Amino acid sequence: MSIELSFVMPCLNEAETLATCIQQAHEGARRAGVVSYEIIVADNGSQDGSQDIARSEGARVIDVPVRGYGAALRAGIEAAQGKYVIMGDSDESYDFSNIKPFVKHLREGVQLVMGTRLRGEILTGAMPFLHRYLGNPVLTRLANLIFKTQISDYHCGMLGFERGEILNLELTTEGMEFASEMVIRARLAGLSETEVPITYRPDGRSRPPHLRTWQDGWRHLRFMLLYSPRWLFLYPGLVLSVLGLILSGILLAGPIQIGEVIFEVHTLLFTSTLFIVGTQLIFIAIFSRAYASRSGLLPKSPILEKGLDRFSLGVGLITGLVLCVIGVALYGVGLAVWGGRNFGPLPNFKLTLRIVIAGTTLLILGVQIFFGSFVLSLLSLR
Repeated sequence: MSIELSFVMPCLNEAETLATCIQQAHEGARRAGVVSYEIIVADNGSQDGSQDIARSEGARVIDVPVRGYGAALRAGIEAAQGKYVIMGDSDESYDFSNIKPFVKHLREGVQLVMGTRLRGEILTGAMPFLHRYLGNPVLTRLANLIFKTQISDYHCGMLGFERGEILNLELTTEGMEFASEMVIRARLAGLSETEVPITYRPDGRSRPPHLRTWQDGWRHLRFMLLYSPRWLFLYPGLVLSVLGLILSGILLAGPIQIGEVIFEVHTLLFTSTLFIVGTQLIFIAIFSRAYASRSGLLPKSPILEKGLDRFSLGVGLITGLVLCVIGVALYGVGLAVWGGRNFGPLPNFKLTLRIVIAGTTLLILGVQIFFGSFVLSLLSLR
C-alpha cells in the first residue's frame, strides 16, 4: 500500500520527549483518518538513546551526520515515502495529535499548510517574551513586506506540505532558518498555501532549547535579505544615488548657505561619494538578481530578462570609456588651472576642487560601467 503521510521529526538528544511526540503522531493519524503513514525521526547524532526509543515506538530512524536543524529535516524529507509530509519538533512544543486540519487542506490540494502560533494559542512559558513580542513579529512583518505575503507566523516549525513540490524547491539551508526558506521559496515558486492555527506548548525537556536567540535571528534576517536583492541592494542604491546626484548637482554650481551653515566643496565630496556608492549598489543588485534567476534561486524577472536581452556589450563599453575620458579631461582642466599659477597656491582653489571632484566621480562611474558591462555580458549567456 502506498504511504499517504510521513511525519518527520528532527532529533538531537530528545529522549525525554520523543516517545510522547511519536505517540501523538499515531493518534493524529488515527483522528485524521490516515490509514497508511510512517514516522521518521531524523537523528542528528543523539547520545541519549533517542534512536532506540524511536524504534520502540514504531518510528523509522534516519541517521543524519550533518549537524543542523535544517540538515536533519531535509534528510528526513528526502527519505520519506509519503505523498504528504508533516514536520515538527520532537520536544512536545507541537501537538502531532491535532493534525486533522493539516491533512484536510493537503487532501484538498493545498501544497503548503503552515501552522501559526500567533493566530492560535501560545501557552504560558512556551515562547520567550523577546521572541513573542519582538523577534517573531518583526521578522514576520519584514518578510511579508519583502515577499508581499500575508503570513502571520513565518517561523513556525510545524508545517504540512506536498513532498514532491517541496523537493523540487531544492532547499539548501542547514540551520533554524529552514522553515523560513521553505515558506519563502514556496511563495516564489507560486505554490498554494494556507495557515492553520495551532497550540504552542512549553517543551518538555529539562535542558535549554537548541534555539539561540540572536544568532538564529540573524540567520533568518540574513536569509530573507539574500533572497531579495531589491531590498538589500537596489532600493538603498536608488536612494543614495538619487540623493547624491541631486545634492552634487546643486553644490557644483556653488556653495549653499542655510542659516549660518555653509555647505561647500567638502560637502560636495561627501555627496559625490553617496552617488558613487549608490550606483555601485545598483550594479550589484542587477548582477545578483541576474545570477539568482540564472541559477534558479529566484524566479525570472520579465523586466530584467528584457533588459538583458537588449543589453549590448559594445554600448556599455563605449559609455564607460566616454565617461572615463570626460573625467580625465576634467582632471586636465584642473591641472591646467593649477599650471597657470606655476603649480603654486590657488586663490580660488574651491573652483578647481569642484572640477576635480566632478572628474573623479565620472571616472569612477565610467570604470564601473566598463567592467560591469563584461559581468552583465557573462550573466546574459544562456
